[in-house]
Amino acid sequence: MSDTTNQSNDSQAQKGPIIPKSPNEALRPERVPEPPRRSRKARGQVVLFLNFIMTLAVLVCVVAVIGFYYATSTYRNPGPLQTNTNFIVRNGAGLAEIASNLERNAIISDARIFRYLTATHLSAGESLKAGEYEIKAKASMSDIMELLKSGKSILYSVSFPEGLTVRQMFDRMLQDTVLEGDLPAALPTEGSLRPDTYKFSRGTKRAEIIDQMAAAQQKLVDQIWDKRDSSLPLRSKEEFVTLASIVEKETGVPDERAHVASVFLNRLGKGMRLQSDPTIIYGLFGGEGKPADRPIYQSDLKRDTPYNTYVIKGLPPTPIANPGKDALEAVANPWKTQDIYFVADGTGGHVFAATLEEHNANVKRWRKLEADKGSDPNIAVDGQPEEQPADNGATVVPPKKKKIN
Repeated sequence: MSDTTNQSNDSQAQKGPIIPKSPNEALRPERVPEPPRRSRKARGQVVLFLNFIMTLAVLVCVVAVIGFYYATSTYRNPGPLQTNTNFIVRNGAGLAEIASNLERNAIISDARIFRYLTATHLSAGESLKAGEYEIKAKASMSDIMELLKSGKSILYSVSFPEGLTVRQMFDRMLQDTVLEGDLPAALPTEGSLRPDTYKFSRGTKRAEIIDQMAAAQQKLVDQIWDKRDSSLPLRSKEEFVTLASIVEKETGVPDERAHVASVFLNRLGKGMRLQSDPTIIYGLFGGEGKPADRPIYQSDLKRDTPYNTYVIKGLPPTPIANPGKDALEAVANPWKTQDIYFVADGTGGHVFAATLEEHNANVKRWRKLEADKGSDPNIAVDGQPEEQPADNGATVVPPKKKKIN
């Protein structure tokens, strides 16, 4: 017991006297000893490295913000182009090529900005479309991107009047310098292409236009054929188009087409020859067409060709041109007449007759008009043969003329 008491007294003596503390002082946390400090040298290297990293990060952020602001401002601000110009995007061109060509043509100021910012504006599957575009002066990169993305390129047109042959349509397409590509080696069937005006952008292939024409004509023929007069003496759409091509070539007067169609249909119904001048021309010259300075002679009316309706009975084997909508509708729903003859009236139209006597009088007036003009007497007058059989077997014999073989 005494040993323990002695040890406790010794311990207190070593610690020093006990100093009484106030309640507040007793509740204060005791101070924790500081960890051992690094050397000044080690502490300086770490701080410098961290300061460098932070400074670099801040600098990069500042540069990035400035660069982004500059790029977006440049992308949306007016561009360097001084006047409107046309710009072509070829088929298959990528964004990098388009951007480079825009910069090369001084349409934009920086190809990289256009390339990368445009890429952010294109969603999956979107692209800049091929074609020829009109870029307005001072257009921004953003404006140019929207235009090329829309595909609203410059449109050109090629027109094919009614009554052209397939060969004449092909020749017209070859003369168009904006269209590209070769024509088919084999000509489509005569009468299978729709006469119309077709719009296209630069880079369009000629074959694409031909496909459009063929599809449009097929659709048109089907629609009109389905609404035809059920009493027509025509057995097929092919015969329908063939007769429409003859009507197309016989008259350019819109109001006459249905009347001319009724004459030919009446003749077919009576078993008479059609006696149409355009069929003579097609039999002699084919799809190339008659030279402008080449008249039809009396001897031509007797030329034995598959298309000469002064020689053959019924319709020729194929159409002789590509008929338009009006000629097709005229044949599908012709006038109801008894007329089986017609001849030119001297004013660009025709005069019609139901009897041979009326027709002979009309022919006589027409011959006098031609004689007053000093026409060559060896030229067939409006395709009238020297001897014209009537439906009753009678024959009309106009004044004799010297023939040219």
